[in-house]
Amino acid sequence: MPSFQSYFFEKAIKLSVKRAVKKGIRQKGIEEQREMLDAAASKMGKLPKNCQVEHLKIDGLYAEWLTTGAVLENKVILYLHGGGYALCSANTHRPLAARIGHAAGVNVLFPEYRLAPEHPFPAAIEDSVNVYHWLLKQGYEGKDIIFAGDSAGGGLCLATALVLRDQNEPLPAGIICLSPWVDLTSSGESYQKNGEVDPYLSLKAVKEAARIYAGTESLDHPLISPVFADLSGLPPLMIQAGNHEILQSDALSLAAKAKDAGVDVSLKVWDGMWHVWQISGDILPEAKKATREIGQFIRKVFKT
Repeated sequence: MPSFQSYFFEKAIKLSVKRAVKKGIRQKGIEEQREMLDAAASKMGKLPKNCQVEHLKIDGLYAEWLTTGAVLENKVILYLHGGGYALCSANTHRPLAARIGHAAGVNVLFPEYRLAPEHPFPAAIEDSVNVYHWLLKQGYEGKDIIFAGDSAGGGLCLATALVLRDQNEPLPAGIICLSPWVDLTSSGESYQKNGEVDPYLSLKAVKEAARIYAGTESLDHPLISPVFADLSGLPPLMIQAGNHEILQSDALSLAAKAKDAGVDVSLKVWDGMWHVWQISGDILPEAKKATREIGQFIRKVFKT
């Protein structure tokens, strides 16, 4: 049963989204939307105690190392943020990535991949593959790296792993997908079923974001919508989703498709939760529990 905190938090989200829509946020330019999200994020998420942020550039991309105390020096989480491939940044998702690293006792590398519409598909995949290659050049091996991402970042984790697999390169030790956006055709039943209860996303907004990212490519391209890809050979996969989000079907379809392909899959659909509720941090009991379970998965994969 969802907590009382989650009930009131979800109501507050719906109210804030309605206010934003009335103010015409969707009619604003992409740069202004990004600035508004960054500003809002600065008032919410807190980093874990003793978290250190190191800024760096990887082949021209801005990135951050996030460390939170005692960690396994030879292991790393490569975190790819969500935001429909067009929005968000380290400012919006740094606290979530850092909390996951803290729960696992592992350093996090957080790159800011290029965003649409300025850089549509396959720019984000090119960037994530390049960052992975950079890690390999630093001395990490595939078995030392876990991919993690939320929403579009979850889809990007899968697309990156598929490219690496098809190029016969070392794969990461595991993949973590939080509310993954992996069906940009919006074909799952939850897009209609959960349309009224999802406090964040709407079918219209998701379809617009899909077309912006895909550009001239078909939405069912396997690297745009990994749920339509051959998933065989991928490493262990952990999926978390909420039953109040329109992307619930993405998570269910991904888990089923991966299991059929022989992938070791851990799926949990959380009652009463919405899209990427884990980002709420210490405010929600469900967010804290979900983060702990992510940390447990990472330690299990790394056998720590």
